[in-house]
Amino acid sequence: MLSYQHIYHAGNLADVHKHAALAWILSYLVQKDKPLSYFETHAGRGLYDLGAPEALKTQEAENGYARLNNLGIIPSDHIYAKTLDACTQLHGSHSYPGSPWVAHHILRPTDRMTLCELHPLEANHLRAVFPKAKIAQNDGFATVLSACPPTPRRGLVLIDPSYEIKTDYDTIPKFISNLNKKWNVGIIALWYPILGDARHRTMVRSIRANHENLVVHEVSFPPAKQGHGMVGSGLAIVNAPFNTGSAMSEISGWFAHLT
Repeated sequence: MLSYQHIYHAGNLADVHKHAALAWILSYLVQKDKPLSYFETHAGRGLYDLGAPEALKTQEAENGYARLNNLGIIPSDHIYAKTLDACTQLHGSHSYPGSPWVAHHILRPTDRMTLCELHPLEANHLRAVFPKAKIAQNDGFATVLSACPPTPRRGLVLIDPSYEIKTDYDTIPKFISNLNKKWNVGIIALWYPILGDARHRTMVRSIRANHENLVVHEVSFPPAKQGHGMVGSGLAIVNAPFNTGSAMSEISGWFAHLT
């Protein structure tokens, strides 16, 4: 949906959950010399200025990663913490890495990155920040499906829609099933918000029915502000790497300090 811009929400607690998990998975994958293909269906702008008026208006980062940092909860040796440090060193103390920046920092020159983003302003940001990546200003679901199976065959796709299009909850399970049939070795990571009405549950059940190896990880946290609907963050991962469960359990511990 072209009205959505993630700058209003960058660095919130859902981003911490999603980006910490993504950083861990990619750091695991690059331990092997074989190259990777990396896709995002909804990339956003990839790099955020938390001093921008949009971010200051909501202050979700202050109640998100900044709060965890100030409490000393995120271990300094975790790949997510190292990625945050690298981003601020390169782009300043008010910068925050979106998932494309997290991936770009960890991936190697031999790996391929395709970032899909419909919003023209966000797509232009991606082109400026990641000149060597393939930027597709097209529907992310259709673009990824048509590109698979990719070369290299190893890799990961991050599905991270805004869910402003409510039918996403109904169409995503079929998309994941079709993608897995075309790219059966690819890691498929879906992020979803946990709202008060728990509308995600039917979607996750549908995905699990078709993927016995599905790893689901959810964290709960207080709303960013009074009246906000999101009370948690979820990840559903098909073909998750070995030890993903243990890595996610460590991340869960960070959020235990907030309840």
